[in-house]
Amino acid sequence: MSDKGYEVRSSVHINGTFPHLGVKAGHTPARSETGIGALMPWADRLWFVTYVAHKSPTGSGTGLFTVDDDMTLTKHEASVVGTYANRLIHRESNQLILGPHVIDAEGNVRTFSDLVDIRLAATARHLTDPANKVYFLGMEGEFYEADVYTLEVSYLYDLVQELEVEDNPHFKDAFTDHGRVVVANNSYYHKDFERGESAGRLAEWDGQSWCILARTQFNTVTGTNRGIGQAIFAVGQDRASALLYVYLPADGWMRYRLPRGTHTQDHAFTTEWPRIREVESERLLMDASGLFYELPAMTYDNAVWGIVPICRHLRVVGDFCSWNGLLVLAGDQTTPLGDVHPFAGQPQSNLWFGKTDDLWSFGGKPAGWGGPWWQTPVEADQPSDPFLMMGFKDKCLHVSHDGDESLNVSIELDIQGNGCWHRYAVVKTENGYGCYVFPRGLSAHWCRLRTDRGTTVTAQFIYE
Repeated sequence: MSDKGYEVRSSVHINGTFPHLGVKAGHTPARSETGIGALMPWADRLWFVTYVAHKSPTGSGTGLFTVDDDMTLTKHEASVVGTYANRLIHRESNQLILGPHVIDAEGNVRTFSDLVDIRLAATARHLTDPANKVYFLGMEGEFYEADVYTLEVSYLYDLVQELEVEDNPHFKDAFTDHGRVVVANNSYYHKDFERGESAGRLAEWDGQSWCILARTQFNTVTGTNRGIGQAIFAVGQDRASALLYVYLPADGWMRYRLPRGTHTQDHAFTTEWPRIREVESERLLMDASGLFYELPAMTYDNAVWGIVPICRHLRVVGDFCSWNGLLVLAGDQTTPLGDVHPFAGQPQSNLWFGKTDDLWSFGGKPAGWGGPWWQTPVEADQPSDPFLMMGFKDKCLHVSHDGDESLNVSIELDIQGNGCWHRYAVVKTENGYGCYVFPRGLSAHWCRLRTDRGTTVTAQFIYE
């Protein structure tokens, strides 16, 4: 294997994985990571970039790769070692931006030399000069603008300072629409569980000032730039559940909650990199907290509905796309990280090829847990955030609270998905606890709760 470029070709595949397409990082100077951070069909090939764990090139063998129609893997001569998970088609110049690279429609590659050593998390459209410039977001909170023709780069902000991130920044994504740039930081560590918030952020910038929208872990933010839908979607989580924030021009930001399919993706380091992508023509797929979902791009009655869970999974999916009629999932399979994982061996990752409909048998059937409250102070008769109910077979609700006095918790259902709520049942607690088992087959788009008095409450759904 050569660091200056190689070609590998084979037809052997196992359940959608071609071993010859595996990418590996070297054993020296230190075993690190070689996750596949971003991939995109472009210039008659599938392009992807891999990443090491940190800014300094602690690994080797990572870089810029292509796969052609014959499933030949080629490492591009412009490859550089770094940490990259950004991709954007700049439509005005007809160029793909992937990592620090700019690739034209014929496959010619140039590189933003000033950005090679930045852990690039996202590229977003420019607010005032979209024909010539883009924004870059670094994992440490560096925020740049760059000219896609001259490759000139200008530093704009340190988002650690602007967004009051106390320590350990881990910025993950950015997206521009509706006159705002929205950024996500997924900082979330052991201490953050106890205090109920973290240095994670969802924030927006109007070109003049930054506004913090949420102080908890957020992993991805995206939209369709008003193709067939106007929404901006942002996915994150807190200790109560996964979170889905949605921006619509008529209502601004709305907050929904989703079940968590796994706890293995809670920590900031283990959530790389949930995404929302188009996987069939004008059809979105969402990866959130260990669950794949159908996500409609369209919104009706200024609400989001029709979100359907597909499966649980443990795979780290750095990115995904459609290519040659196939769904392609990036991976991050083995990560020694300086041998802190003593059984991991050589850093390596691969791609998975299949059809979108294969995901229904890809992992376990949809299941999860979560709810609107986790030791949360609530006021009497105030509705909780909507919690997803659609697509799960067996469902129950557990409620606990401070004190022995009984509490009545009303269960309300949104059967249309448009925010029209109906009272369904009441859970009465005894000795600080109550439980309700929903009849098998009962479902709705969303469920929310109310209490008859103010107290500190935990309310968690378990879906099987």
